Amino acid sequence: MPGYEVIGAEEQAEVDEVFARGGVLFRHGFDALRNDCYKVRDFEVAFAKFMDVPHALAVTSGTSALRVALAVLDLQPTDEVITQSFTFVATAEAIIEARAVPVCCEIDDTFNMDPQDLLARITDCTRAVIVVHMLGTPARLVEIKKICDDRGIVLIEDSAWGCGGSLNGKALGTWGAMGTYSFDFAKTMTTGEGGMVVFNDTAMFERAKAWHDHGHENNPAVPRWEDTRAGSGFNYRMMELQGAVGLAQLRKLPAVVAAQRTNRDAVLAAIADIRGITLRVEPQGSNGTADAVVFNVPDKAAALRCRAALLEQTISTKILPEATTWHFAETWTHMPELVAAHGGTLTEAFPRSRARLEASVSLPVFVNMAADFPSRVASALRASLEK
Repeated sequence: MPGYEVIGAEEQAEVDEVFARGGVLFRHGFDALRNDCYKVRDFEVAFAKFMDVPHALAVTSGTSALRVALAVLDLQPTDEVITQSFTFVATAEAIIEARAVPVCCEIDDTFNMDPQDLLARITDCTRAVIVVHMLGTPARLVEIKKICDDRGIVLIEDSAWGCGGSLNGKALGTWGAMGTYSFDFAKTMTTGEGGMVVFNDTAMFERAKAWHDHGHENNPAVPRWEDTRAGSGFNYRMMELQGAVGLAQLRKLPAVVAAQRTNRDAVLAAIADIRGITLRVEPQGSNGTADAVVFNVPDKAAALRCRAALLEQTISTKILPEATTWHFAETWTHMPELVAAHGGTLTEAFPRSRARLEASVSLPVFVNMAADFPSRVASALRASLEK
């Protein structure tokens, strides 16, 4: 599940080095004091190399990563950005904060964006699509990227759960013009808080780099306090201690994801013969992060029985079925912009998604999984579904 399970001496050593080499915690400047210690810069370079992209920009959170990516597009108030109805609330929040119109579409059996419903919701005002790899399983990127490319729509990937996963051998987050990642404490790799944006286009990267730093262009010809700027921005800079932790966590990411995949497979084997379970579909070529095991059961009542039985075994579920209010757009009536974009009500905006999510269960997958975890899961699910 998250990188916090493997935090240890490596992260401590990276943090200690910051203080040993001058204790400069700010991302930029103070060159004479820091003895060439630039942890955020080194983290960005290492992350870009890991993802095989030209550029990476470290920021304060996965939410700010989305906001920075959208800032590059210079969106206008009538521009629409489409995302999926099953995602964390931050995806829609970032669209609203960018002053664009948030539009959500249905999910399909991958529990990610339905390409056909995406097609139906595209209008002349659609500027961008944010596709989300929910709980670590790739979306149907081949189809979604073609839809966007054919129409000149910018594709952004919200890879908050997808860091370390791939589709057809290409890293999640690198298929579109930009990809965003979250490093919060519950993600596959963590810096406590923090995020990253990756870019395939240098001009987009340069604009984002300035915008996330109040418009600073970090012009080497002048000192920072006289820096040049071509536009405004905001402050989403990552600090050096986060960059230090990120460097250590990135080195551990392949082992973390490999362990999660092994443990996911153990859970899948344990529940394979239980009647009433329909596993989430993964697109061909998927190599997800195995953040969770997601499946449908016959109905909402069965999903709630599963959760109750799992809790009796001291096993928690993850988002489904207990936390959909933070992850399903139909419940976000506190966002007037979203409500207005869907005709004044969200009640019947995503009926197929609601039906799928109400009858779903999600099991967290851990790096350090107890040996009896799969058998306890199977016991609880059998008691719930095979009465």
